Amino acid sequence: MQLQMKGISKNRTTLNATGMRATNQRALILDIIRKEQGHLDADEVYRQARKKLPLLSLSTVYRTLRLFKKLDLVEEIHFDEAHHHYEAKQATEHHHLFCLGCGKVVEFTYPLSHHVKRNIAEAEDFDIIEIEMRMTGFCPKCCQDRQ
Repeated sequence: MQLQMKGISKNRTTLNATGMRATNQRALILDIIRKEQGHLDADEVYRQARKKLPLLSLSTVYRTLRLFKKLDLVEEIHFDEAHHHYEAKQATEHHHLFCLGCGKVVEFTYPLSHHVKRNIAEAEDFDIIEIEMRMTGFCPKCCQDRQ
């Protein structure tokens, strides 16, 4: 099946650069993750991908996401115990606020994390690759609803 979607050729180039075969399924899954502004779980990636490739299996999506994680193309984020969410690997380090009420996710950057990374690395003689910070609480709407 020939996919006529903007961004797919760029994704094929990215996949080829990693040494993996750039299949329609892989290019589409990467395109979905890169275009999404939120954080998708595997089921949502699967639902969106099936609109373009109806024969795609959920197991293919899971295998592809594991492969993309291994190749550092996506980040796997754990907002709760039950689900893994995925987002395209970003050039800048960022962190997440997670609302326990509605599940809203807010991304933020905070310069203190860079200082912590450097200071802990020096103090513990440890090569820190990245910092993952997740804060949980309630967004303004959920705070209001709780009162």
